[in-house]
Order: sequence, then C-alpha cells, then structure tokens
Amino acid sequence: MFGLIPRIVWSKSVPQDELGRIVVTHNCLLLERHCDPINPSQDADFAKHRSRVLIESGSGNKFDAKNRAIFGLEDYSVADAVEEAGVSCEDVEHVIVTHLHFDHAGGLTRRIRTGESPDWTPAGADPASAGVKLTFPNAPITVQRLEWEDALINRSVMTRTYLRENLEPIRGKLQLIDAPPPFPAGYLPRRDEMPASGVAEREVEVFPGISVFRVPGHTWGQQAVRFTDDRGRTVVFTPDVLPTVQHVGAAYNLAYDVEPYISTVTRRWFLDEAARGEWLLVLDHEPGNPCCRVRADGKGWYELVPEKR
Repeated sequence: MFGLIPRIVWSKSVPQDELGRIVVTHNCLLLERHCDPINPSQDADFAKHRSRVLIESGSGNKFDAKNRAIFGLEDYSVADAVEEAGVSCEDVEHVIVTHLHFDHAGGLTRRIRTGESPDWTPAGADPASAGVKLTFPNAPITVQRLEWEDALINRSVMTRTYLRENLEPIRGKLQLIDAPPPFPAGYLPRRDEMPASGVAEREVEVFPGISVFRVPGHTWGQQAVRFTDDRGRTVVFTPDVLPTVQHVGAAYNLAYDVEPYISTVTRRWFLDEAARGEWLLVLDHEPGNPCCRVRADGKGWYELVPEKR
C-alpha cells in the first residue's frame, strides 16, 4: 500500500497485524436526490422523483474462503449496506466506479442465491454454484472507456485484479466515458507541472449533477467523481490517487500503480484543485473518517483536515 516508502517509516503511523496487513475499508457512497435542485416546487411528490446513484461497489461477496482469509474480508458487502440504508438494490438507478480493480468493481455482481437463474456463468461451470447475478440490475455502470479496454486485456502490474467474473456480466450495462486526460497523450509533465486546463473543463456529466474526471497513475483510466451535496459542499469521491489520509505525501504511491511517477504528478494537481476549490474529499480506502479538506501546509505541499460527514 505504500510502494517505495520503507516500512520503518509508514508503520509509525499505520498499525499492522501479525501478518503485516493494515486495515482499509471499501468506502462507497449512496446518493439520493429527493427533488429537482433547480425547481424544487415542481417535485411535490418526492418519492416519485427520487434518484439513487451508487458510487463504487467494493469487493462484493464472491470470493471463496481462501481469498477471504488472505484479504481479511468481512462477511459484508455493498448490497448489505444499500439495503441497510432502506434502499432495494433494484431501485439503484445508476452506478459509477472509479476503476475496475476487484476491490472497486467486485460488488457490481454477487453470488447466486438458491432458486435464482444466473446472469452469467463461467464457461463449463455449474450455474448453480458458479453463476453470478447483477447486484443492481436496473442501473447502467459508468466507467472510463480506457479503463474498460485496459481491464479486458489485463493491462496491470497485478496478475489477478481485473477478474472475468466482475467484467463479463456487466458488458451490457456499461456507459463508457471519454473524459479528456489532464495532459496531452504522449506528453511527459514535469513533477510539479499543472495541467493547462482545470477540472471543470475536463469533467463529463454522467448523471444530472454528477460529473467524472480522469486522475491517471494508479490506472490510466481511473476517474474521480464530483457533485454538490444538500449543504452546498463540492464533494469529490477520491480514488486510489489518495486512498487514505496516510497517502497525502508526494511519494506515497501504491506499489501496484501502473505509473507511480504520474500518480505523484496527479496527486499534486489534484490536491491543488481541491485546496483552491474547497472540495470535500471522500477517500475510498480510509478506515477512519474518510471526509477531509485540503490545506496548503506552508512547506510547498498539502495537509488533510478532517471534516464531519
């Protein structure tokens, strides 16, 4: 999780268990809009006009006992969380994932239940035991086109993170987005270089009031998600360019970033935009309070300041 940063450095602030593992979470956001934000008086029947959008889906519940033990996964998935919030998975209208690694897209599908017919089964496998169902059957799934293409041919430094059981079942549900990159294709930016255009010029609206923009480095097609909440805050769901509060440092890249240098470049301009735009960041793997603001630290870099959810 900390790439080139020595264990003796990161372990001072991050507890680990007897296997050397640290605690991370698979944070997801369920958004609900109760009325038209422009003309609220026209939406007297809130339930009729309610919109529900899910951001991210975690690992899901399809791993076998061996892999669940390796990763220390709890017996709890995004479907459980959505239903605990009083929402049926069938009523989720749209899903957005930052990228398609198993810990972000695994929850898009789930294990088949007794009596159900599978939406997809691996070739030659028994549908009753190996079949999977779409977790949110009525929701299109938004991801960057480049991320989908990379996932299909496994352009990754990890051998098993783009898993077929997470990809094949969703083929017919995809909304593929081509958001502009922060720098032109083939251009190698300086370490502290800022993009010529701001996020507002590069983002793409994918659902009324919700936009995505590219944040490359961890994967080439990774995206962040931006919206305004009911308190007027600009909220940005932050993917693996900044997975926890411990990763705010310039060199704190993940060992499995496809381009660690680009992750460092991206983190700088991302934090700069967040500080200037007063973004409220929601970090995707932070096990504590994932909500924070970004402030300049007076030393040429940035610090994270926790904020109430």
